[in-house]
Amino acid sequence: MKNNEKSFSRLLELFLVSLKLGFTSFGGPIAHLGYFHNEYIRRRKWLDEKSYADLVALCQFLPGPASSQVGIGIGVMRAGVLGGITAFIGFTLPSVIVLILFALLLKGWELGDAGWVHGLKIVAVAVVAQAIMGMSAKLAPDLTRKAIALIALVITLLLPASFTQVGIILFSALIGYMLLKNNDPSERDSIMRIPLTRKFGAICLSLFLALLLLLPLAREATDSKAVAMFDSFYRSGSLVFGGGHVVLPLLEREVVPNGWAEKSNFLAGYGAAQAVPGPLFTFAAYLGAVISGWKGGLIATAAIFLPAFLLIFGALPFWDALRKNPKIRGSLAGVNAAVVGILIAAFYTPIWTSSIQKPSDFAFAAVLFSLLVFWKLPPWVIVFVGAVGGLLIG
Repeated sequence: MKNNEKSFSRLLELFLVSLKLGFTSFGGPIAHLGYFHNEYIRRRKWLDEKSYADLVALCQFLPGPASSQVGIGIGVMRAGVLGGITAFIGFTLPSVIVLILFALLLKGWELGDAGWVHGLKIVAVAVVAQAIMGMSAKLAPDLTRKAIALIALVITLLLPASFTQVGIILFSALIGYMLLKNNDPSERDSIMRIPLTRKFGAICLSLFLALLLLLPLAREATDSKAVAMFDSFYRSGSLVFGGGHVVLPLLEREVVPNGWAEKSNFLAGYGAAQAVPGPLFTFAAYLGAVISGWKGGLIATAAIFLPAFLLIFGALPFWDALRKNPKIRGSLAGVNAAVVGILIAAFYTPIWTSSIQKPSDFAFAAVLFSLLVFWKLPPWVIVFVGAVGGLLIG
């Protein structure tokens, strides 16, 4: 009985913490990693720094929404499969509800130019700057890893193609495999407790591939609009590397040519998705609601995130064993250094370039950064101050 109470208490805590993040995590996937690091690692210490870095590295390898997969992974390590699902629901629920309501009721609103939205973009500047400070000190402590981070930064900025990030990750893993010995004893002592069996992981990976192959056949064999929607959104969620923005052209090709949504509605929903917290993949909830009401929104959301669940559930049971291998640890060290470079590149564009447009924006970002880093105010306070300040300076 006590174990059941403890499990319920842990799930409830996980839901409330992830729900708070779901309400306050503005700024896109890179910013989400900063919010996660601040809440899950620095404040609650649910994972050590090395395990968090390795989890981020794993999710960079996998297709799908990397920040959502990191959140699911933390939930799994905290409370098993139910923990992963609970963390996902808490983090995703606010933006799903808002975007479905927007599709149904608020089509005439233009949120992109609102002052409070601009203020929230400046909040993302402060959050990501803090994440860069913390992660660079841990993940790029020597000249070799600093060089990897610098190369990743330069290539990401100069070659902003869809698969650039995948190439950088693979290249950095190879360099780490060859050059980084990973002799730091503290890194070896890092323990990632994963309450999933390898059999369960293999079933999840098999199911991921089976759905990817069989859903198009089921779509052809039936006239069901729900099956067609599930196939389109599942495929979009399965084939995306590089974060939420990369999924947009895939979704547009699935939705607009089929006549499910007009181009103007697609762009309006994208503007709304930028204005709400949480993962950008919840843009699918808006599109599904445009196509088939609130039920369509739920179908589209389930379909686009299902690959993320199957991949992270499938990979985690094998990941802890792999990362204990000395050569794999070297590869991970290289990937983690590259993540720092990718983080800095994302800090410049799109976060900085879309947020800091005049001196008052920079001054406000400096104030928010100081409140977050030096006065150590909680992120929800920074979000509130950012929204109010955005209205004032707007």
